This record gives sequence, C-alpha cells and structure tokens, in this order.
Amino acid sequence: MAGRFSAWGSSLRQRLSSPSPSSSRRLSKISYTTLPLDTPVEEETLAYYKPEHYYPIKIGDVYETRYQVTGKLGYGAYSTSWLCRDLQSDQYEVLKVSTSLPSVPTASGRELKIYEHLARVNSTHPGQALIRELYDSFDLHGPAGKHRCLVLQPMHMTLLEMMGLNPKPFNLPLLKMTVKRLLLALDFLHTEANVIHTDIKTDNLMLSLEDEGMLADFATAEAEDPSPRKQIDQSRVIYQSRRFRRPSACKSYGRPILCDFGEARIGTQQESGPFVQPHIFRAPEIIFEMPWGSAVNTWNLACLIWDLFEGEHLFEDIFDAKGGHDPFRHLARMVALMGPPPEEFHSAAVKRPNSAWVAHEEAVVPMISLGSLEKRLAGEEKAEFIRFMMSMLKWLPEERKTAKQLLEDPWYSDIHAWLYLLSPATDKISWLSASLVLSIRAVIIQAPRKSKLATDRGYIKASEVYG
Repeated sequence: MAGRFSAWGSSLRQRLSSPSPSSSRRLSKISYTTLPLDTPVEEETLAYYKPEHYYPIKIGDVYETRYQVTGKLGYGAYSTSWLCRDLQSDQYEVLKVSTSLPSVPTASGRELKIYEHLARVNSTHPGQALIRELYDSFDLHGPAGKHRCLVLQPMHMTLLEMMGLNPKPFNLPLLKMTVKRLLLALDFLHTEANVIHTDIKTDNLMLSLEDEGMLADFATAEAEDPSPRKQIDQSRVIYQSRRFRRPSACKSYGRPILCDFGEARIGTQQESGPFVQPHIFRAPEIIFEMPWGSAVNTWNLACLIWDLFEGEHLFEDIFDAKGGHDPFRHLARMVALMGPPPEEFHSAAVKRPNSAWVAHEEAVVPMISLGSLEKRLAGEEKAEFIRFMMSMLKWLPEERKTAKQLLEDPWYSDIHAWLYLLSPATDKISWLSASLVLSIRAVIIQAPRKSKLATDRGYIKASEVYG
C-alpha cells in the first residue's frame, strides 16, 4: 500500500515516465438543447452565485495540454466537477475546479496541502485505500482571480445522492459495513497520517467506481446526446450535469470512500479558533471554543450514524427562529443525552470574557434520552446500539472511544466473518451485496414513523438501494 501512495505522491506535479500524449478527440457536433437565458441553471440557482467566481470551463477544451473535458459531473457553492480524459495516460479522471470566492483559496489550498502530506505517509494501513486519491493539481486564472484545480480519482456518487434515490434509512448490516469502512479510513488518518478530517457527512462519502466502462459510456453519451446548456456569451456556457449509468450486472457499486479534505487539519491538537464541523455534527469542545483533536471526528461519526439509521438528526432543534445556530439549545439537548457538562467546560467559558457562554440564557432541557429517541430496535440489539453510540457521545474528548477502539467493539461481532471484504485486494463482493447477505440474519423490528430526512420511513435493503 505504501508504494501505491508513494507513486501517487510523486505524480502530483511531476510525471517521471509519462507516455507520449494521445491526441485530443473531436467531440460531437450534434445539436443540443439550448436552455432559456431567463431560467437559472445549476450553479445559477445558488443563493450567492456570481458568474465571475466560476471559471468558464467548456466541454471539449483541453487544460494543461493534457486534460480534455468530456462532460459535467456536478456543481456546488465552492467548485464544479468535470469528467476529463488524460491525453497522456488515456485514462478518465475528475477535474474539480474551485471558485474564486475569497474563502475558497484557503480551503482548496488546505486540501492540496493535506493530499501532499498524505502522499508522504509510508503505510500499509488498509484504511489508506478508503481515501480518495489526488493525481495532479494546477491553477487557472479567471476574470476574478485564481482557481485551484484538482485532478482526482473518479467516483460514482455520494451517499447523499444514493439516499436521495432511495430515501430510506440503512438497515443494521448496511450501517455496520459503512461505519466499519469509515472507521478504517479515520484510524489511518488519526494514527498514521496525523490528520483530522472535521467534515464527515454524507456528501463527503462517495462510492468507488468499480465498473470502469461507466466512464467511457459517460463520454460516449455526452458525444452522442450533448447535455442541455445555456450560452451566456462567447466565453461562458452553463451546462446541465450528467449522471453515470448504473454498473453492469456483474459489477458492484463499490466501497464508501472518504473525500473532501478542504476543512481537514494536520496535527494531534488544534487551538480554538474558527469553528469547524457542520452545526448538527459539532462536538461540544468546538462549541465551547476549547482546544480540540481527532475526538471531534468520533463525535461527528456518532451523529452521522444516527442520521443514516434513524433518518433524522440527533441534534435537530438547535436553531433559532431566524435559522441561526443557537448554542444554548444545542447545549440543552447535549445535557438531556449526557447529563451536565463537567467542570472543564464551565471553566473554559468563564475564562473567555467575550465568549457567548458568559451570557445568561435559558434553554429548556428536553425530557429525552438516546433510548427514548431510538425506535427501530428492541431488546439486546437496542441496548448494544445505544452502548456503542454512547461510547462516542461523551463530554470529554479523552473519554470517547478512538477509531481504533471502535473497530474492535463487539457491536461488529456479527460481521467479523466478512472482514475480508474490507481488504481492497480481495473485495470481490460489493459493499451492498455483503450487507444483503448479512441482512438475511438480521431481525429488523419495524416501527414506521414519519422521518425528518426521508419521505418513506420503511427499511432499506441492500438490493433496494438502487432498485
């Protein structure tokens, strides 16, 4: 595995033995659907969209004399993603082009720094294969500044997109297989790479792409049936994104891979400063503006597990009437689940004269517990799940189980026979297929109720995820 990452690291900006470039392919001249100028499309629909912040990528163009864009994969507030063909290696890769917003260079620069750091880690840890690979990086200069471009390993879809296709909570086997893989990635980051991710959520977890024919088929589909687009002017076109087809019958949907290191940090402990983590996943030491470390990922993981299995946020009623984060409501819910905070948190608040915690606010502590909120399980199965969750939901970071300790937790006892599936070299059965086999043994007690995150509160089976 060390060789795999060493080779990756050496290729970030220098290809020592690149083949001679293959010629760029002439893309289709077939007519396409022109979208009306007065209808917002893709990134134009975002609240703070400004066209000058997005680099005007065009399908068919070649960048850095080697990356030919074949189609648009997606967009966001801080970047757009494109499938491209490397004219030197004749391989398909993903081009992630950051916006030129003032805050973006910091995040994109941080992500590149993290990737360069990971490339120097000499490790055989299996979790290393569950981190998305970076192949290259370069900068483009647009009308409003610099755009950092990352050339990345192609992926199929995010867990968020997968759940959107079939909005049902995970069953226990699928949940355990997902969490096990994520913990392997986190254990590698924490113990061998000394990296804290800080932003673990469903749109930063992607399924690996095992059916490579999907890449060529994507390019062919774009050439034969070009994506609808809006021609803003001679220099700018807004394209509609295109989805990959489903994997062929003999291929799998791949493994969950941890992506997006724009908010990651290097080091065992960070001083208090700018907030990290989404509000709903934010650890107590972040809210209290205390020094923090890798244990924030453990807290984040517990909240994510609840989302995946229960279909709603564990910390949901934490916003005020205007939609802003209310730390007092957040704290009240933490107190309900874990009891009052220890003295360390009170002392930290008092020592900060400008801290919001010095103010006297009232927030009603809800009469809830993790057991009362959990509705899907019963008996020993429920008790084990609650125990596993509470091992991560602790006020003091040092009392939370580490990723390594969680990997050894007995909560996984029913999947130990399938641990070989976690080795990339022997991953012959898909993550979803393995979960389906395990689900035959699982006893699921159905308790349908309306979900805050899903329209259908039924139970997801591996065979149903894309069915």
